[in-house]
Amino acid sequence: MTDLKARATAVNKRLEKKYPEAKCSLDFTNAFELLIATILSAQSTDVRVNIVTKSLFRKFPTPQAFANADQVEMEKDVRQTGFFRNKAKAVINCSKAIVEKHGGEVPRTMEELTTLPGVGRKTANVVLGNAFQTPVGIVVDTHVARVSGRLGLTSNADPEKIEQDLLPLLPRAKWTSFAHRLIYHGRETCIARKPQCAVCVLNDLCPSREDQPSPASSKGRSARAATRSAPSRAKSRTSGSTRGRKTSSPV
Repeated sequence: MTDLKARATAVNKRLEKKYPEAKCSLDFTNAFELLIATILSAQSTDVRVNIVTKSLFRKFPTPQAFANADQVEMEKDVRQTGFFRNKAKAVINCSKAIVEKHGGEVPRTMEELTTLPGVGRKTANVVLGNAFQTPVGIVVDTHVARVSGRLGLTSNADPEKIEQDLLPLLPRAKWTSFAHRLIYHGRETCIARKPQCAVCVLNDLCPSREDQPSPASSKGRSARAATRSAPSRAKSRTSGSTRGRKTSSPV
């Protein structure tokens, strides 16, 4: 754990220097807007969500307005974010619960937030850390999961287990900003298909960097890729040339 804490601290310091202004990419003016925007952001991009919510929040400015919205109309309004039927249902039902059970105010605890329709732990962490500045956890989206795994800070794939691995590595005050910086880094450098290891500021700290051999015990991307590709290389060495042979087309 000591080594992981040291690595996480070093990672955070370098990312702080590279992304000093890192923040939530969703546009919002209050906790309710951030809650709705985060629900809509599932399987979508923050850029797309911001385009949708710009007019959505003018049309439905309060939780009561969302609660009274027509399902079909809401589906049309959020269609561009994808999965629009489920999202329309979620934002309407979530708003109804806020109005009926919380007096129109977004609750401020993890337990209360996660009882709202359409709200899981990740969404609750976004709201608590960014709207209320009271982090109780670390947001784990696809970028945080990928980057923290490649950096060897976790060997888990489940978001909640990843979060539990990350929490002890940094002080609570760093949790929200650390997630933002991992997200920025994942979008810009440590991208999913082809990480830019040669220009990465974390290169020498990363056990999964692709420009150097990875240790056999690494849980990172390079180690997995090497394991998968080894049998293929062995087969190609023993099977001989395929020149002149009829090969099947890839499916």
